[in-house]
Amino acid sequence: MTLRLEIVVDEGRLLLWHRRLCARIEKLSPGAAVRVRFAPAQGAPWPGSVTALMKLERVLLRRRRRETLFDPATPPPPGFEGAADVVVDLTGAGAEMATGVRMLRPRYGGYCGELSAVALLLQQRRPELSLEDVGRGAIVASGFASMEAADGLTGGLESIASRIATLIEQALISTSPVITPTAPAQPVTCPGGIAAFLLRDAAFRAARMIYRLTCNSPHWRIGWRFIDGPGALETGSMAGPTWRVLAGGDNCFAADPFPIARGGKHYIFYESLDYATDKGVICAQQVDADGPVGTPVRVLEEPWHLSYPFLIEEGGTLYMIPEASVSGAISVYRCVDFPGKWECVARLFDDVEAADATIFRHAGRFWMTSVTREGVGGYSDTLRIHYAPDLFGRWEEHARRPALVDARFARPAGAVVEIGGHLLRPVQDCAFGYGKRTIIMRIDALDAERFEQTQVGVLAPGDHWPGTRLHTINRSGRLECVDGAIITPRNPTLRALAHRVIDSGGARHDPAPQGALETSGVVTP
Repeated sequence: MTLRLEIVVDEGRLLLWHRRLCARIEKLSPGAAVRVRFAPAQGAPWPGSVTALMKLERVLLRRRRRETLFDPATPPPPGFEGAADVVVDLTGAGAEMATGVRMLRPRYGGYCGELSAVALLLQQRRPELSLEDVGRGAIVASGFASMEAADGLTGGLESIASRIATLIEQALISTSPVITPTAPAQPVTCPGGIAAFLLRDAAFRAARMIYRLTCNSPHWRIGWRFIDGPGALETGSMAGPTWRVLAGGDNCFAADPFPIARGGKHYIFYESLDYATDKGVICAQQVDADGPVGTPVRVLEEPWHLSYPFLIEEGGTLYMIPEASVSGAISVYRCVDFPGKWECVARLFDDVEAADATIFRHAGRFWMTSVTREGVGGYSDTLRIHYAPDLFGRWEEHARRPALVDARFARPAGAVVEIGGHLLRPVQDCAFGYGKRTIIMRIDALDAERFEQTQVGVLAPGDHWPGTRLHTINRSGRLECVDGAIITPRNPTLRALAHRVIDSGGARHDPAPQGALETSGVVTP
């Protein structure tokens, strides 16, 4: 792709995220070239109170970080000469548009200018992000950033800026639907409520600190049951046979369950995270109608965090593809001796920060969905789709790169299954916090060029599954599993009270077997 792109920013407002956007565009193709043009600042200036707030956040929240995406940046080299093919307008008031040149302009909740994003965040609003093709008067890319990694106003702005960069990339290289904009195209006024924001933020942080000091946060646990007929995925309801609880123990949690049957026995593979090390390992627990059988087996541990032990059978062999984003790779492990011995046999991707890789078969191909991140912003809003002729074949990225930027519908929440002739894809709704609930999406179209999905159900904590979150659902035969988070006080007395409250809510609690985990066949690649 030969592309000459010009980024227009207000004079004196070149930020680090603008420079990173330049570098990102240049990587799209060897023929891509980028330059920065400064326009006279005509929009409203950033209030001094906003600048002061961001400086205060640096002192209080970012002592270990040398820079943020909203730090000033040095100008890049002059770049190419002559006319640009595409102009990206990042000014607050709107840059002049040359005849015959495509101009893209970010919008924040329908408004223009980064100050609009500041105002919306200070109003406790999470703006929808969109990219307007000014000449066509149409939206060519849109998304919704996740904020689970955002800390304060600066963190929120970083999450938004990083996803605006993703949408710009998507608009340049992907075929996107055209949506007529409905929101006004002018900046919103930055509210004067900086003090109110500080008070709300301080109250939130104080409550969170108290929570972390007194509770295991978050304390995930697995729900499981044997069920005949339609389950939660088909009905969109947690009703039915009582969910039994497989807890990780007092000093660790259990999450991301993947059930499987072997030799007439049922097992649950899951992430076990020790609070002392804050690192996950993969364990397996056998269960039957009477409850857990024996002690859990630690089946896989690496120097880095592991979770989401996705299982897939191919050619009579069982494979696991655990989430290992810290390693920078998506790796495949082969089962050598079930359930406890595995060996790494392939790295499908390197140099990628990807989570929850989920593979399924469709139309003669293998498909993989995952969420990716480039070091900044949330972990749950950018969906990537790849396809290959076989599990170990060459994986190609879908024409829509990324396929989706939306904290509500991007992150996988379990295996994709075919029910009634339709592919159902459970996803995590992270719009208002990580793993708050599971949404069931129906894949309506999927090939190398198209991806369409429709919401058909919602699973959330409630009377049938008490707690505060629900973010995974999987089933193997009659064994159905979910997970969710609860508040678990560290103090034994408070913990016992919490368990009584949980039990009275309709979930029967199976305490984790006491004693150390059995370690069997821990393999490193």
